[in-house]
Amino acid sequence: MANNHYVLPAGWRWAKLAELLVALETGSRPKGGARGINSGVPSLSAEHMTRFGTFDFSELRFVPQEFYEQMPRGHIKRNDILIVKDGATTGKTAFVDEAFPFSKAVINEHVFLCRPDFGKVHPLYLFYFLWSSVGLAQIRQSYQGAAIGGINQTFIEKVIIPLPPINEQQRIAERLNEQMETVRQARCATEKQLHSANGLPSAYLREVFGNSTKNKWGWQKLGDICELLPAKTIKTNGDTIVTAITTACLSENGFLSTGLKSAHMDADDAEQALVQKGEILIARSNTPELVGRVSIYLGEPPKVFASDLTIRIWANPSCHPPFLTAYLSYLYLNGYWKQHAGGASGTMKKITRSQVHEVMVPVPDINIQKKIMTEIQGQMDNIKQLYQSLETQLTEINRLPSTLLRRAYSG
Repeated sequence: MANNHYVLPAGWRWAKLAELLVALETGSRPKGGARGINSGVPSLSAEHMTRFGTFDFSELRFVPQEFYEQMPRGHIKRNDILIVKDGATTGKTAFVDEAFPFSKAVINEHVFLCRPDFGKVHPLYLFYFLWSSVGLAQIRQSYQGAAIGGINQTFIEKVIIPLPPINEQQRIAERLNEQMETVRQARCATEKQLHSANGLPSAYLREVFGNSTKNKWGWQKLGDICELLPAKTIKTNGDTIVTAITTACLSENGFLSTGLKSAHMDADDAEQALVQKGEILIARSNTPELVGRVSIYLGEPPKVFASDLTIRIWANPSCHPPFLTAYLSYLYLNGYWKQHAGGASGTMKKITRSQVHEVMVPVPDINIQKKIMTEIQGQMDNIKQLYQSLETQLTEINRLPSTLLRRAYSG
């Protein structure tokens, strides 16, 4: 067994996961699943397990009390280790610690429950190994199947764990706990900063445009100063491959994202959907969070084509297109289209060309528009740099656990 692994410190040994457990169980749900059951005993699945080894109970599911009492297996206890057994997140692991809020809870049939043998292994020591990249890789060695494959109970015979004496396990587990708490605090602080940074564009645009009436800017209907190009339903069974701007490509801050899609279109359709440099696009149909997103196309990448789920706007010479884009982004970021879009609540929302036509927009002198937009662009660039810096910082923080665990389990 040891020949396949690195040399362990004196007093350590290699152990199969199977010999360190007193139970390996999976759960079940009532016929038809747990949807629509609004009370009872919490039933946990992969969606309730985070990538950080913790739980997210924001959208709980339940099994009836009577069903819970008849379940022979899958009852969760403190110090249990839960492992996703199939699907895209196979091997994802979570630990049931003292903060677990439920005295009664179960797993469903897509999760394994591993119950450690306290006489052989410290539960937290075992969890941290299984949660590590090394443990995950060993678990996934047993993956079988194609689209919806997974692991079966034999995986515990193939996962090999470096096992020190029990008192050393406890020391390592306690040290890792302290380190992971430091990482968690750093992650929370950075995520909080990212959340704040995400609100900066909205706050800055509100500062610029929220006082526009005091600046005595002229106001006109958008449709009176812009051409709203007709929507074109694109046939996608043609031979021409094009790069398409879909609603998902539109940025909440007015810049096209890099997530452009390729699609097959008929040549005639593609030419009619060709976007011109300086053209503004609004998502006319999407979820409540996305409808009304707006971006301006600045010519990169070259030759892209608009989805029929966007409204295309071509400004006349009295409008500086980036300035108009910034104002429309202000409307989106401050919830204008959430309030005015049609459609059932919580489903797809839609805005119409006539609604966009009637929107009142500020039209100061063109030179004032350009000056203001230069200031806006500078602020947005600063915000973008801040956000990218924080994202890099968060990435580095999220790499720390792997480094710490690798050191711990090599002795």
